[in-house]
Amino acid sequence: MPAKSKAQQKAAGAALSAKRGDTKVGELKGASKSMYKSMSEKELDEFASTRRKGKPEHVADR
Repeated sequence: MPAKSKAQQKAAGAALSAKRGDTKVGELKGASKSMYKSMSEKELDEFASTRRKGKPEHVADR
């Protein structure tokens, strides 16, 4: 499932970095911390690898 916004893609990238041990889990905040806890490395990789071109910065919840 691809990311729907730039913010979601960035948060997934931060969570993926922590999953791989490149950054500290304590440095995560908000959505990236939640994604770290609830998603697998494969799922995070799919979100983080989404192209940003043409994506809105944020998507409102419905």
